[in-house]
Parts: sequence; structure tokens; C-alpha cells
Amino acid sequence: MKSLFIRCLTISTLAVAPIGLAHSQGTLPLNAAASVNGVIISNDAVEQGIQAALAQGQKDSPELRKAVVAKLIEIHLLAQQAEKDGIANSDKANRQLALIRQNYLADLELSTFIANNPVSDADIQAEYQREIASLGAQGTIVEYKVSDIAVATEADAQAALARIKKGESFDKVAKSVSLAPNKVQGGAVGWVQAGQTLPQIAAVLTTLSKGQVSPTPIQMPQGWYLIKLEDKKSSQPPSFEQAKAAIRNGLIQRKQFEFLSQLRKGANIVVQ
Repeated sequence: MKSLFIRCLTISTLAVAPIGLAHSQGTLPLNAAASVNGVIISNDAVEQGIQAALAQGQKDSPELRKAVVAKLIEIHLLAQQAEKDGIANSDKANRQLALIRQNYLADLELSTFIANNPVSDADIQAEYQREIASLGAQGTIVEYKVSDIAVATEADAQAALARIKKGESFDKVAKSVSLAPNKVQGGAVGWVQAGQTLPQIAAVLTTLSKGQVSPTPIQMPQGWYLIKLEDKKSSQPPSFEQAKAAIRNGLIQRKQFEFLSQLRKGANIVVQ
């Protein structure tokens, strides 16, 4: 259930189209894909853009690489023009840059925490056995087909919920206001088990009927969420090898949640 967790900073989908790139007369360093007025665009930056596009379902190809390089060139051109126009140090720019820095540092801290506190194969095996035991005598699992809307504040979530209650479709509102990458799919998350979500989500998800939207916004460490139960089904549990990756991701998310909870307990937080 990727969009329900830990993704504050997103990258726009890169449209793939035939693009002709001008060739510079100079010689570029080994790790350079291009340069813009002497400013290097590294192959590492291009690779990050490619990985972001692949994560959003695009196919790896020479055309994708050209599109990523072209987009990075556009970004450098606009950024350099912003410097020339004197808006790079405006209050608005500085606020946004500070937010980007905070989001990056938050992601970096979480990834560093997980690297220092990894999920072991023994942890995964124990969790699999626990989940199998929790199924009871019937031995079936319940899966939920979910859509979600992620916003920054409770007020934004309440406004989105009000639109849905007035008759707007969930997917239309998701496309309009959600901050999660899956907004382009109308907030569709796909099939999940309650145990694969964080406790706040699971507590609400298991009470919903098919087609129902969470009656109130759900507060998460990363923002506020609305969820919709699109469908529900029972099935036989997967084998350990089939479930291993999903369990690992769920345990990682649980560790991240516990880490954030510890930080909250040790912090002096004042909310208006």
C-alpha cells in the first residue's frame, strides 16, 4: 500500500517523446550526461530520473533516457533564468527550497534508520508464521481493494471529504487534491491486507463496507488521509516465498512508524 506511507516528495512523470538534443562542442567529464551553460548534469542525476519514471510504470528505453536528459536541461535553463531574473532568493523560493530540504532529510533519516536497523529473514519468517496462525481454522485471508487521498492538513482532508459527501466521485477528488503519486490513477492503491497497512489505516479499513469512504480523516505522520474500500475478497494465503517481499515492506513500515512515534514522544510539539 505504497501511497499510504512515507512519500512526501514526489517526482513528476516524464513524458517520453522523440527529442533532438543539441551537441556541445566541448568535451564533457566522464560522469556527465550534458552541460547547460557550463553547469554539469551528471549521469547519476539522469539515473535518478529514469528510476523515478520506471517506478511510475514507464518502460526503460533510449527514448526514456533522452526524455530525462531533455527534462533536466529544461530545469537547468529555467533555474539559471530564475537566477538572472533575481527571483532565486525571493521569500517564496527560499520557503520552497527549505521544504524540499526538510523532505529530503526526512527521507534520508528514515532510510539511514532502516539501514542501521534492518529487517532480518528471521523477522520475516516469524511474522509469516504469526499471520498464518492468526487466520484461524478456516485459513483464509481477507484482502481489501483500496483507494486513498493524501493531503497535508486536516482542513484539506475535511474539504475533500465534503466534496465527496456532496456527490463528487472519490477518484475525481483524488486527481484534484491528493499529494500521493497515485493521484493520476484516481487514488487507486490496489489489493492489500489489513496487516500490510499501518495501525491507523487498518483500524478504519476493517470497519468499512464495499464502496464506503472513511467517515473522518485519518491522521498519519506524513499527513491526513481518506480511504475508500472499493472491494473485498477472501483467498488462500500465499506461500512464504510469495509473501516474503510484502512482509519485509510491512515490517520496514512498522519500524519507521515506531521510530517516528519515539521522536514524537521526545519532542516538544505545539499545534495551533
